[in-house]
Amino acid sequence: MMQVKIIPDVEAIRFGDKYSGELRLTDHHIIFIHPVTSPTNGAVSTPDATPSPPKYRESYTAYPIISQCIFRPCPSITGRPSSIRLRGRDFSLINFLFPNEAAGREAFDYIRARTCRLGSIEKLYAFSYQPLKTEKPLNGWILYDPRIEFRRQGISTKSVDRGWRVSLINKDYAFSPTYPALLVVPSKISDNVIKYAGPYRSRARIPVLTYLHSLNNCSITRSSQPLVGFRGNRSIQDEKLVSACFSASATVEFNGLEISAPETAEPSPASSQVDLRGPSPEGEMTGTERFEDELIAGSETSNGSQAAKRIYGAQQRNLIVDARPTINALAMQVVGKGSENMEYYPFAKKAFLNIDNIHVMRESLNTVIEAIKDGDISKLPPNRELLIKSNWLKHIRGILDGSALIARQVGINHSHVLIHCSDGWDRTSQLSALSQLMLDPFYRTIDGFIVLVEKDWLSFGHMFQQRSGPLSHEKWFVVERDGMAGSVMQPGESDGRAGEAFENAIAGARRFFHRNRNQDTSGEADGDSPIPTPDENPQAKRSSESPAATEATRPNEISPVFHQFLDATWQLLRQHPTRFEFNERFLRRLLYHLHAGQYGTFLYNCEKQRMDTNVRERTRSVWDYFLSRRQEFLNTDYDATVDDRQSGRERLLFPKLGDVRWWAQCFGRSDSEMNEYLDQAAAYEERIGSYAMTPTESPRKDGSRSPQPPPSPNPPGLSTSRSVLTAVETAHDALTPGLKNSATLKHSSSADTPGAFAMNLSKLREGVTSLDLSRGFFGGTDRGYPAKTDSPPKTVGEQELADMQTHLIPRSFSHEEEANGTPKIPLDNDKLSI
Repeated sequence: MMQVKIIPDVEAIRFGDKYSGELRLTDHHIIFIHPVTSPTNGAVSTPDATPSPPKYRESYTAYPIISQCIFRPCPSITGRPSSIRLRGRDFSLINFLFPNEAAGREAFDYIRARTCRLGSIEKLYAFSYQPLKTEKPLNGWILYDPRIEFRRQGISTKSVDRGWRVSLINKDYAFSPTYPALLVVPSKISDNVIKYAGPYRSRARIPVLTYLHSLNNCSITRSSQPLVGFRGNRSIQDEKLVSACFSASATVEFNGLEISAPETAEPSPASSQVDLRGPSPEGEMTGTERFEDELIAGSETSNGSQAAKRIYGAQQRNLIVDARPTINALAMQVVGKGSENMEYYPFAKKAFLNIDNIHVMRESLNTVIEAIKDGDISKLPPNRELLIKSNWLKHIRGILDGSALIARQVGINHSHVLIHCSDGWDRTSQLSALSQLMLDPFYRTIDGFIVLVEKDWLSFGHMFQQRSGPLSHEKWFVVERDGMAGSVMQPGESDGRAGEAFENAIAGARRFFHRNRNQDTSGEADGDSPIPTPDENPQAKRSSESPAATEATRPNEISPVFHQFLDATWQLLRQHPTRFEFNERFLRRLLYHLHAGQYGTFLYNCEKQRMDTNVRERTRSVWDYFLSRRQEFLNTDYDATVDDRQSGRERLLFPKLGDVRWWAQCFGRSDSEMNEYLDQAAAYEERIGSYAMTPTESPRKDGSRSPQPPPSPNPPGLSTSRSVLTAVETAHDALTPGLKNSATLKHSSSADTPGAFAMNLSKLREGVTSLDLSRGFFGGTDRGYPAKTDSPPKTVGEQELADMQTHLIPRSFSHEEEANGTPKIPLDNDKLSI
């Protein structure tokens, strides 16, 4: 029987407004009930009139949604009420004031016991939730069937062989516990080859198909990082598997052919054929898109004469996309992992993206929270300096940019793409799902979006339980007992950060003295951490732990990965308002239910865990909630027509990277509060741009003035471009390491700091040399590092040219790059000379 604790005479403060009412604490929710005064509309009450009964409003807060709870006890002698301040993962903020300290203490203990002290996921609301009448006929668990989805993509034993087959090697999850039971692999690769290829990839997450383009038969595959290590390990089976993924293709009549002249009469073609006429369905290529295409295609023209005309789709440029910053991927070789040596994958190129790891993303969101955290007690706008400092929009822009690059490779350049990061379940899921959202209109419907989330997030093993932490954590519950406890709260107070700092110091000391026992470095986090762990098989270690230990929240592994995916989807929805069947509220409610614990969909880390716990039989699917209220989530502006000859109705869509804004509704703020400074900056740039386009005059010798055209803009270099692409590597680089290009000299694990890549790489190299483990570190070769001599040290530019294995395209430097300290390198006949 459900217990309900009632605390009367409680005041709640939200957005600076105060409400008086009653607080009810149940087993799964905090319910605040307060009367609502209805407007009289100018009516005059008479003494004989019967008063209308008061109306009450109920506000629900699910316990798992709480991300911070601060209790401030105030003795009655101070005359100040005790308070509990709550911050939700949905960015809701509320402050409860209690009549006495005892009532506040009782409420705090009650909430904490049902939040971070449950001890088991099976005690969450999802396992006792009784669906509403409208949800009972639905069964969201059966909406996604991998066989049906891949049959939609054209892969079936009853249809023409398109180069792919369904493998049952993981049907009992013994081959790869974090992968789905059904894997789609190239038809010419046997299960025996897959078996031997598995150990070469982290957690046996081998390259498998997630999307096959229905028109050009080009594929998106995904995997985890290879286990290259210092010695440059290789796997013949893995190379064969990747090669088969990039060659599994049926002939398409327009693939690689010259496009007919525009005046030729022909039926309405597929989008991929139209796209060959121009890379962007929305118009001309942006500077970022042009830069990325040139960087990827660079080696095609660097070793010979340039083609007179580039035909999109005629030159297939298969791509391995490593989502990590270059230095992070290199650092992973310290623990026996790393990135592909392209000498063994000559049929493709490798592109490094600059998408940061889960720890950087978590800190970014924490900074955003700092900017808006006073929303309960104040009507002041967010702290704009902190919003900018968070780099949240930069991260969203980078994820969209990387996804658009993949979509262009598949939909426009008719190429295959393999995506991976570290373990292949965080950044890989973001890039894979968003690129498919850009490629396939089906995924932009409500049913299709559900299939996309089920396929690329749930079945491929995104660690929802670890990234969300539904069981909360003790450190999120703080009791403040300092001198500030009895004072009036003002915006910007410490909010218990003094206590948190002490706890962090203690935790840091424990990690220092018990590093080998530390659970937070178990290797489950996709954090690009080069710190070796004593256990090379963390999955086996986890299986030996008690259920309470494996389900416990680890704050170091929490990260807003899925939140970023929803944010990026909202950016596309806002920029293309007629191309999506669902509306903004659909995404916002999905983010809420990611954390609320009411449904079983997001409670576990992988398909195997959901099967082992029988979550389908014991809980309801979150899709029941959305489908039973389908009308509430429909986009009234949606146009389902797909016509590649009409602007705005093309099959493909791409993000407008210069128009990325704050998702204000998600953060509980108005659009003007969050985006006003962006609007002001855009207006300023527009004024500057219009001024620059105005012809200027220069004096002639006779004193008159002649108009001068505005200066042409500099090409986007790595230091000034917003491109997420930081380096491209080919097999040619591994065989001819002396040929380099200045355009990719500048890499950084975090931003565009001049010389950061060289400095970080130098530090890494020195550390490796001191361990005498350097042989074969770069490129898998046997060359070691030379011993230290008294010769003069190399410059930063020379050091980078000597160390880097990435393919470098001849490119002149802009003035901004020279100002940032990058050495100017002379170019001669499309080759570098130093």
